[in-house]
Amino acid sequence: MDLILWRHAEAEPGDPDDERPLTAKGHKQAAKIAGWLDRNLPDRCKILVSPTKRTLQTAQALGRKFKVEPGLMPDATPETILALAKWPDAREPVLIVGHQPTLGQVAGLLIAGSIQDWTIKKSNAWWITQKENEEGSSNRVRAVITPDLITQ
Repeated sequence: MDLILWRHAEAEPGDPDDERPLTAKGHKQAAKIAGWLDRNLPDRCKILVSPTKRTLQTAQALGRKFKVEPGLMPDATPETILALAKWPDAREPVLIVGHQPTLGQVAGLLIAGSIQDWTIKKSNAWWITQKENEEGSSNRVRAVITPDLITQ
């Protein structure tokens, strides 16, 4: 299974937190990562998005259908995210558009085997894949993409 964790792009400060829109820089960040994801994600990828304004605007840059998932709010747990993604049993890749610190905790759990406070920077995407072999399964980082690495 492939799980892609995409943190929302840069957002304006303010309250209420759920209504913070992307900044101009955030829109550019989201567009860069969305372009890369669109070229690399399979068509059958399931996309789940937190209902906050900044995650919705980030996901909209991708231009694909997505499902708004209330369980992905900023206070989500790593276990909730993995359950919503149906990790590791989903038949299709899953893209989660969400928040720190939970996305970093998911990455830590899948790669290091325990919940750790890893940082996923704004608008970065981490692609984690699980491979089966004769010894069992292992999780690997397939890619880490940042807007700074993408030239358009």
